[in-house]
Parts: sequence; structure tokens; C-alpha cells
Amino acid sequence: MLATGQWYPAHATFYGDLQGRGTMGGACGYGNLFQQGYGLATTALSTALYNNGFSCGACFEIICDNDPQWCIKGAGAIRVTATNLCPPNYSKPSGNWCNPPLRHFDLTQKMFTTIAYYRAGIIPVLYRRVPCFKSGGVKFEIRGNPYFFSILVYNVANAGNVYHVSIRGSSTGWIQMFHNWGQIWSVDKVNFVGQALSFQVTTSDSKMLEFDNVIPSYWRFGQTFQANRNF
Repeated sequence: MLATGQWYPAHATFYGDLQGRGTMGGACGYGNLFQQGYGLATTALSTALYNNGFSCGACFEIICDNDPQWCIKGAGAIRVTATNLCPPNYSKPSGNWCNPPLRHFDLTQKMFTTIAYYRAGIIPVLYRRVPCFKSGGVKFEIRGNPYFFSILVYNVANAGNVYHVSIRGSSTGWIQMFHNWGQIWSVDKVNFVGQALSFQVTTSDSKMLEFDNVIPSYWRFGQTFQANRNF
């Protein structure tokens, strides 16, 4: 189990509406966050926390930090999964909360208003890394085309964020995939169509699991397959 991290100071805002409109998709490569099991318990990360997409899927515990005017008394902590980037803005001299080197969380409105009042707009917070709790096995969504194969790895428990992925077709050896963007991993110039696919997935805590033949040979682009285990 991933060790719970120490608390760090940051700030938080929110985006989207109470139903999550405006928070789907984004720079981690996820799609409909409800269908993918993340729901409204999500956050976008500032550049400093996003780590070029390698932080996508990581889970954080966040509390509103000692602001009597805006913190909801007794609200406790929220747990969120990183699913997007809060992009930097260099067009104005101040108020650019997501610019480096600031640590900032752009929460869903539902999560923000769980710990602070809507009118606050921006609040000081404390955050720490925590293990992710996910239902069911790791999921693999097939993207790309026969000449540029990509996979989205999601619903990852424990550390949550993936650092390395290797793929093996039923007619190939192991091939290391390259980090494309977010949690999208790719390989080019290898046609995997018609092959059963296996993956070696390594998370940020250096734990590796091998998923043998998790995708059968009759797969199609756009399909998602779920493994029978998780981290």
C-alpha cells in the first residue's frame, strides 16, 4: 500500500458546474469520468503538480486551511483523483494560480463546495498523496490505428499514476511503450491487429504488475478491457 504522504500548502479553486459539466475529458486522456469510475471526486493540477502528465491518476487528500471566513467548519478532508491539467496563463501579471512554480488544485465545484463556500473563489489548502481506492481491475482502453497503437491505462488503485508500460502481442516480444501524453501510452510501426495483448504496468511507487492476455485477439479500436486484478 502506498504510504500516505506529508501535508503541503497549496491553493484551490473550482471549475465546471455542480453536475461536472466542463470537467470531462482533458489533458490526462480520460473521457467520461462518470463512466470511467471517477465521477465528481476529481481535480485538475497546476503545471508544478501535473508533472507532464505522469501525475494523472494519483490521489490526493485536501483540507481547507485555517480560513475562518471561507472554510466550512468541520468539513474535514476530501479525496480526489487527478484527471486534468490547470493550464498556466502568462497573459496577465497576477492571479495566475496555475503557473509554475505554484502548487494548485482546480477542483470540481462539488468537491470545492464540500470544504469551502462557493463565494470564496480561491482558498488556502493543505494536501497530501494518499492511496487510490478503485473498484475492480485495471482498465485498458484501445486508441490509435494499426500504425500507431495507443492505450489509456486507468482505474489504477494504490499509487494510481503509471510511470512505465510495456506491451507484448501474441506474435511479438515485450516492447516498451512511450509516454505520449496524460496517461496515454503509445507504440508506432508495430501492427498489433489480430494479436492478443499483454501489458506490464509500473506505477509511481515502482510496483509492477503483468497482465497476460488481458486483451483478446478479436479486439477493436475504441474498446475497453478490464483486468481481473489491481495494484
